Order: sequence, then C-alpha cells, then structure tokens
Amino acid sequence: MSAAEMDQLTSGASNRIIPILKTLRTFLIFIQSAIFAFVLLLRPRRRSAAGAPQSASKSWKRRLMSRLEEEDTLRRRAFAEDLNMGFETDDGNVHCSWSSSLFFGVRKNALFFRSWFPVTGELKGILIIIHGLNEHGGRYLHFARQLTSSSFGVCAMDWIGHGGSDGLHGYVPSLDHVVADTGAFLDKIKSENPGVPCFLFGHSTGGAVVLKAASYPHIRGMLEGIVLTSPALRVKPAHPIVGAMAPIVSLVAPRFQFKGANKRGIPVSRDPAALLAKYSDPLVYTGPIRVRTGHEILRISSYLTRNFKFVTVPFFVLHGTADKVTDPLASRDLYNEAASKFKDIKLYEGFLHDLLFEPEREEIAQDIINWMEKRLDVSIEKADSLW
Repeated sequence: MSAAEMDQLTSGASNRIIPILKTLRTFLIFIQSAIFAFVLLLRPRRRSAAGAPQSASKSWKRRLMSRLEEEDTLRRRAFAEDLNMGFETDDGNVHCSWSSSLFFGVRKNALFFRSWFPVTGELKGILIIIHGLNEHGGRYLHFARQLTSSSFGVCAMDWIGHGGSDGLHGYVPSLDHVVADTGAFLDKIKSENPGVPCFLFGHSTGGAVVLKAASYPHIRGMLEGIVLTSPALRVKPAHPIVGAMAPIVSLVAPRFQFKGANKRGIPVSRDPAALLAKYSDPLVYTGPIRVRTGHEILRISSYLTRNFKFVTVPFFVLHGTADKVTDPLASRDLYNEAASKFKDIKLYEGFLHDLLFEPEREEIAQDIINWMEKRLDVSIEKADSLW
C-alpha cells in the first residue's frame, strides 16, 4: 500500500470532529446557513386555511427516515450476528466459548454485545470493552483471544449507532446516554458473575466514556480499575467560531454530515493491513461525522479535562507519542493531576492512535494484562490485611 493510500485510511475523534474548510467563503456560507436555520426554527409554524399545521410533509419524512434507520440497523445487526467470533489457540484446541446477544440500554435501545470466556481454569476477572468512535466491539477479537488465554473473560458492547446496535449509523445523540448504558451493562455483567472482579476498557472516545462513567460512585464501586488507550481528552475545535457555533448547529441539524470532512487525514496505525481491515469493515462507519456526535465529543472532553483532579478510580492510561488524533500530553496531565492512589501511564514512542492495531499489539495487550494482574494482587493483599 502506498503512502498516499495509507493517508486516506484515517479515522478518530478530534480528527473527525471539524471538517477542513477549504476556503473562507465555504466557511462563511456554512455559518450563514446555520444561523438562517436557527432563525427558522424559532419562527412560529404557519397554519393552513383550515387551521391545521403544515406538518404532513414533515411527518412523512420522519416516518421515512425512521424506516430507513431501522432497515440499516437490521442489516448491520444481521451482519454482526453472522460474524464468527470464535478462535482456536496455538495448540489447535478451543479453550474459549463466545456468544452474542442484545442488551437493552437505559433508554430501551437494543445494544449488541459479544462475550468471550475461557472454558477451563479459574476466572481472574472480566474486562468490559467500550470501543472508539465509528468502530465496534468485534474488532477486538485478537485482544479477546489474548485475554482469555490469560484467564480473563471479555464483554464488548456496541454503542448506540454503532456496530449491531440500534440507531443511525455514526450518530450519537448524547455521550451521556453511552455513559449510562456503560454503567447499566457493567451492572448486568456483575450480576451474572457475582464475586468476579471487573475492569472497564475504553479506546479513544470510548476512553472518555469510561473515565466519565467511573466518576460516578455507583459505577466506581463495581470496578477494580479502568484501562484507557489513546483517550479523547482536551479535544479542541479547529477554530473558536466553530466551537461557539457547534451547540446551536447540533440542535438545528443534529444528524447533518460535514461533507468536506476528513478527505485527507492522519493514519491511525503503522500496519497497512490493519488500516485496510478497518476501513473495509462494513460495521465501521466511514462517512463524514455528524454534527451532534462531534459536539458531544467536544463537550465530554471539556468536562473531563476540567475535572482531572477529581479522578480517584485506579487506572492505566496508554498512549502513542506520535498520535495526531488525540493528545498524548493530555493523558500525561491526567496521570499527573488525578487523585487516584493506584495509577500508571505508559507512552509508546512513535506509536499511533489505534494502539491495539499497531504491529506491536501483542506486547501492548500484555502490558494491559500485567497491569490488571498487578491490580488484583494489590486488592488481594488489602483483603488479607483485614483478617
């Protein structure tokens, strides 16, 4: 694959939030259109001569959009269900059971999830995977294989609008809903596996979701710790005007796609095969980012950055120093400012955004496993000291 081809295979949080506006004229037209739409939204609706609101056309469009969204969800879900997520170990035997199912989130959306559990030996713990923007939990199959071979169970939930879950593909009406769904999913896994330690893992925007979820005491109390790879922290818009307009535009046209966004971007892995696999995956959303989704990333990132000092959950943050999608310095600031007593950071020199899809993915996965085992050893020692 040529450098030019690799340059096209890009994704990520901050890289996809704001389109690259080629000219000032294009930018001004966009702002003018947004303001005009906002003014129209505030105007009272006209009524026909009979006094009925002229809403028949809008109602028909809403029904059509709802039907198309439902059909798209069913197609994605059928594809997700048909994927074989099993694997054999190096000795040719199957030491892991896997399954997929639906879980209903806090807003009654059907959320698709997969799970992998070792069939022999004592279960050390369960890692719950919250994927990054535009991808899905099935991409972490190789990570699940390594985890189960180390006696950890794995559960991976697709967000709303992602993978096999309900919602318009690539559209996230609220990341707070994703945070709440994460807490509810963790509670489900804990209730089904009483006494088994649980960890949350989040990549990129999923890392921001996990970090915010762990700030709530009822969620924090169910966790042994969290793992964050390339978390979307201190994400900023390309221009202050865009940041100021984002809340308004996200209300007026939340599902609007920035057509000029991300035509040329930043590679997220140094492995050409991993890039090709990602962007040929039909469950990965590759279209322009939707306005509300981008605004939600800006909002949660800003909240977390302001509250680093209040983080108390045990965590391990991993980041590549060459990551141009999210900021490795923000991860360092999180580590330095967090009040957590048990915290670790590892920066990988020259690595890019999708750490678990870099050529050194197995070494990175082993670093995560080692950290979880270290955390469990500390918990056991504390428990023993109480007796």
